[in-house]
Amino acid sequence: MELLITILGWVGSFEVIAAYALNSYQKVKSDSITFQVLNLTGAIFLIINSVYKEAYPFTLINAVWSVIAIVALVGIARKRTNQKQHV
Repeated sequence: MELLITILGWVGSFEVIAAYALNSYQKVKSDSITFQVLNLTGAIFLIINSVYKEAYPFTLINAVWSVIAIVALVGIARKRTNQKQHV
C-alpha cells in the first residue's frame, strides 16, 4: 500500500509540474481541459499522498488546487455549451 501511495505522489507531482511547464512554454492554455485535468488529477494524487504521510499543510494546498481546477473545468464546460447553443 505504501508503494502505491508513493507512486501516486510522484505521478501527482509530475502532472502538476507538467501542467505548469506546458502552460509556461505556451503548449497548452490555462483554459484548456488538458491543463485543468493535469492539475486536478495531480492535486488529487498529492492529497492522497499527503494525507497518508500526515502532511496536512500540503493536503490543504492541494485541496484548494483541486477546487480551482474543478471550478475552471465547470467554466470551460459552460463556455462550450453556450458556444454550441449559439451556432
